[in-house]
Amino acid sequence: MATKLYVGGLAYSTTEATLKDTFATVGTVVSATVIIDKMTNRSKGFGFVEMSSDEEAQKAIAAFNGKELDGRTLTVNEARPMETRAPRTGGYNRDDRGGNRNSY
Repeated sequence: MATKLYVGGLAYSTTEATLKDTFATVGTVVSATVIIDKMTNRSKGFGFVEMSSDEEAQKAIAAFNGKELDGRTLTVNEARPMETRAPRTGGYNRDDRGGNRNSY
C-alpha cells in the first residue's frame, strides 16, 4: 500500500519533477506534489510525495529528513490526515456594520 509523506522546507524554486526525481533514488514514487499558493501562484514551501510501499517511505524519511535540497533543509515525515475545520465565513455580513443593529 502506498504511503504519503509530508515534505517541508522546500525552496520556492523546487518543482514537482525535482521532488519526484529526488525521491525516486530510494524507491518508486507514485506521485509528487508541490503545494502552490492560489494568490501568488508560488510554492508554499511544502509538498507531498507518495511512495509505493511503507518500506520505501521509511527509507525516504531516513534518507531525506534533515538533508538539503535546492539549498534548503528538508523536513520529511509521514503525512497526517487533514483535520476537519469549521467552514469559513468570509465576506460581508449585514449585521457586521457596527453601531446599533436596529438602525439601518
